[in-house]
Parts: sequence; structure tokens; C-alpha cells
Amino acid sequence: MIIDIDKLSEPELIDLNNRIVERLRFMQQARAHATMLRFSIGDRVTFEPDMRGPVVGVIIRYNKKSVSVLTDDGQRWTVAPSLLRAASAKSKQHSASGNIVTLSLKPRGEV
Repeated sequence: MIIDIDKLSEPELIDLNNRIVERLRFMQQARAHATMLRFSIGDRVTFEPDMRGPVVGVIIRYNKKSVSVLTDDGQRWTVAPSLLRAASAKSKQHSASGNIVTLSLKPRGEV
């Protein structure tokens, strides 16, 4: 299908632009989702933020375009799935509770 944009009016060009942008966003989300499927919540992963060494943590949540990673020292990162790699065996902590993540609970109000 060939579209001669020279013959389109301004409203038609704006509509075409909006459709193109929407389609590009959809394609990016589909790629991010496919990349996310390589990992599961609870998987140990590593990534390298700018100007820092590698960070190792556990996936704790899927977001729309990213994943949340909880590091061993308690930091929470929001990371694009394309930046993640499976953590190597030597980066794992060797403890009896290696797959257990402690999360603090918010206190409930009295009923």
C-alpha cells in the first residue's frame, strides 16, 4: 500500500501521524512484553545501570513496560526488561533462604 502524503490535507496528515505513533507504541510494548516472558517473578536477574557496576536482585513485579527488581541490599529498581540478564550462579547468595524475600507489611487499622 502506497500513500502519497503530498495529496493529504493537514487533518489527514495529523490522523496518519497519530495512527503511526500509536502503532509504534504498540510494537514497543509487544517487544517489552515478549522480553518479560523470559523471566518470572522471583527470578534472580542482573543489570548494569549507567556509571555503576552490575546490580543483582529478584524480580518482584511486572509493570506495563518494565519490571520492578528488589536488590539484595533492599533497593528497588524499575528496569526495562531488555536490560535484564539471568543472574549467574556465583552471584546467588548461598543461604538456606536464598529464594525468600522479606517484605514489610503496612499495619492494618483497627476495625
